[in-house]
Amino acid sequence: MSAGLTAPSAPEAGLHVVGTPIGNLGDITLRALEVLRGVDEILAEDTRHTGILLRHHGIGTRMRSCHQFNEAAIRDRVVARIRDGAALALVTDAGTPGLSDPGSRVVTACRAAGLGVWTVPGPSALAAAVSVSGWDLHGFVFRGFLPHGPGRRRRLLAEALDAGLPVVLYESPHRLLRLLDDIRALAPGALVFVGRELTKKFEESGTEPVETWIKRFDERKPRGEFVVMVRPDGGGAPEGKVRTVDTPHRGV
Repeated sequence: MSAGLTAPSAPEAGLHVVGTPIGNLGDITLRALEVLRGVDEILAEDTRHTGILLRHHGIGTRMRSCHQFNEAAIRDRVVARIRDGAALALVTDAGTPGLSDPGSRVVTACRAAGLGVWTVPGPSALAAAVSVSGWDLHGFVFRGFLPHGPGRRRRLLAEALDAGLPVVLYESPHRLLRLLDDIRALAPGALVFVGRELTKKFEESGTEPVETWIKRFDERKPRGEFVVMVRPDGGGAPEGKVRTVDTPHRGV
């Protein structure tokens, strides 16, 4: 065994924060599968959604809901279960818990109680988009999903753009054009990377001027989930043809 590596073992009592696929069901680590099989219970943002992943990998561990609307209410129960010796896994619908997803309240409660909290790293739409953008990044501002209200959304976007670093955002299809319109208003010369349906069957990504993206999605209704990266001054971001990957990925 190589130095620094740890042999597999049964999950210890505590909270195991597990990264899960952002689309392709094969994008999960061996350690994550081992933990999900070995814990006493999985805290899932949506048990129906996570159930697809578990069935695909032949995992029968029982689940309990843990989402943004009940996380504060169940954290005491989570702490009590772990104190009694339970090993619990925390997952969200896709990606890494706590990163524009629920999970931080449960993690904070466990840490405040002096309980073990371990990371089981896995996929993240943020890291996936940065890695395929081709942008030479030594820093960026991550804002996740901006607020729905147009005034606050534009104000927070302006603050992020003023930081002088590329800005990374998540966006849903029905709000994508509004986001692009805000970017055009605040930084008309911006270059924008758009990653759509990353790791899924119709994955698409590329860098274009913001005006080009607006025209593209005016003509073709946005579909899927998006990661948007903005270079306000356009500098240092390579433009490239938008590429669609049509491969037999099996997504959640």
